[in-house]
Amino acid sequence: MNDDLESAVVKIYIPAYQKENWREHADELGMNQSEFIKSMVQAGRHEVASLNPAETDPPDETSGVTDVERVVLDSVDEGPRSWDELVGELTTDIETELETTLQRLQNEDRVRYSGRHGGYTMVGDDDD
Repeated sequence: MNDDLESAVVKIYIPAYQKENWREHADELGMNQSEFIKSMVQAGRHEVASLNPAETDPPDETSGVTDVERVVLDSVDEGPRSWDELVGELTTDIETELETTLQRLQNEDRVRYSGRHGGYTMVGDDDD
């Protein structure tokens, strides 16, 4: 067997609520947890590479394509994908970025979630 195609185990430790969120999201996309995490990591790597071109992988046959094209090509390369599956691949990046941004803003005490106001609010708004 080709060493490049052999599977390897990677372990990470995350809060239980996050694992459950990931499991639910994977189920919505029709993926198992391993496929979901793999696609999220790859999407994140593409995002990081676009922010810091000096730390990209060596150019490949998809050099010069847009992020949308790259996600589509990477996904379809693994097998046939429906429209909904491809949309899911693309929107996951946005959801992940939004979640990361909201967590950072909450950690910086700039926004907070208010059930009373039905969503996220600026910290220090006088209408509390």
